[in-house]
Amino acid sequence: MRMVRDASRVVVFTGAGISTESGIPDFRSPGGMWTKFRPIEYQDYMASAEMRAEAWRRKFAMEPTFRAARPGRGHGAVAHLVRVGKVRHVITQNIDNLHQMSGVPDNRVIELHGNTTYALCMECGQRREIDDIRKEYEATGAAPDCLKCGGIVKTATISFGQAMPEEEMLRAEAATRDCDLFLAIGSSLVVYPAAGFPLMAKRNGARLVIINRERTELDRYADLVINEDIGTVLAPLSTLNS
Repeated sequence: MRMVRDASRVVVFTGAGISTESGIPDFRSPGGMWTKFRPIEYQDYMASAEMRAEAWRRKFAMEPTFRAARPGRGHGAVAHLVRVGKVRHVITQNIDNLHQMSGVPDNRVIELHGNTTYALCMECGQRREIDDIRKEYEATGAAPDCLKCGGIVKTATISFGQAMPEEEMLRAEAATRDCDLFLAIGSSLVVYPAAGFPLMAKRNGARLVIINRERTELDRYADLVINEDIGTVLAPLSTLNS
């Protein structure tokens, strides 16, 4: 892609569409999880032990899918562009950890919606591993507590109704304002405030490319729109040199 070759400060922004090739479902599409279950709001999770137990039941029901997932062609192409110095930051709405698994360093990935591969205490921030929590849950049927302070433990993801992570939002904004090319990949671009970054990049002089299977509401602002299979579109970028 000539635009990528000509750019020097590329930011990649990814949504669920880049991970469907890896077997991770798009939660919002027909047949997705949110069409089967009403999402558990953050305030309900924090207020109700019953809702916390239900959230963990759903988490463990989905765990085999997430555990089996491996980076797809799109993840591999993005990781290559990071390695050769073309892409500076990867801003993602995904919680599946696949960018890190593909080789993108942790400090280059900005996770706007968190990460489902571990859990945190909502009081003291202590990390807990999913396997340990599962053993406790299967033994008691109850949601786990923090082993350090007794606080509520939750997957390290941003739930409906939960505030966006301030540090990650600031990092994403700084990266977006500094880029000369913004690649929006596999996102419906309807979930705000995250979906505001493509327009922010455009307003600051960057070129905007949207790659998604379906059309988005921001297509009219893009310099290039590609409505094709994401892995097929991105795979050739795996051979691009700096």
